Amino acid sequence: MWILIFTSVITIWVTSLCKMFYMSSSSAKYYFLSRGGASGKRNVLLVVAHPDDESMFFSPTINYLTEMGHNLHILCLTIGNADGLGNIRKDELYRACAELKVPHQQVKVLDHPDLQDGFGKVWSHSVMLKVIEEEVMSNRIDAIITFDSYGVSGHCNHRDVHYAVRKLLQDPSYRDIEAWELVSTSILRKYSGPVDIWVSTLSSSKSIDGSAYCILNQQPWRSFHAMSKHSSQWVWFRKLFVSFSSYTYINMLQRIDA
Repeated sequence: MWILIFTSVITIWVTSLCKMFYMSSSSAKYYFLSRGGASGKRNVLLVVAHPDDESMFFSPTINYLTEMGHNLHILCLTIGNADGLGNIRKDELYRACAELKVPHQQVKVLDHPDLQDGFGKVWSHSVMLKVIEEEVMSNRIDAIITFDSYGVSGHCNHRDVHYAVRKLLQDPSYRDIEAWELVSTSILRKYSGPVDIWVSTLSSSKSIDGSAYCILNQQPWRSFHAMSKHSSQWVWFRKLFVSFSSYTYINMLQRIDA
């Protein structure tokens, strides 16, 4: 009985991986952030809360953007100093971004007294708004990607980032910026690895107006290597997370309406 279950799980896992790589090579993936169907270069800002967010949650999107030649900037709003390892984690972030092919000069990490890592830490939305606005203006950003209102794990810092981006979009000066959020899924889908491709592709296919996209990771091994650069965080349960998390293999992105 257990052998049958184990064999079935492995078969579904491998089949899902094969489908993922097959779909990654199709032309459909080239439509995200493309104007008129052409893959023009965009200035994209990824806004995250902590060092390692980019590798744990957004690596399929990052791999897609760098592969397509988009000009990606990453803004991390804290050095992740909850355990007193902030300076170490900051350096780890730069190394992880190098693995993900994002240039050092296009990665910015903050250590602001009003934006400190940790549950129960209240973040200043006005400070976040000002910082994001400065990045948008200085780098001529025309697309922003960040967490949704739940923030994948429900972390308050992730949710604060979402609200700050949404607040920015309410300013008429930034009405032309495209904004996208990473869709939080149920715990079953979250830990289903590449198997989630079946649900994610079905969900995105229902979006006939282009308000949702399923981004598949063509290089999941790069995601593992990037996360391993966060040495202070690379403990056994995060290794399991990266292995079984659907966010290592697939990102469901949906448009944020201001």
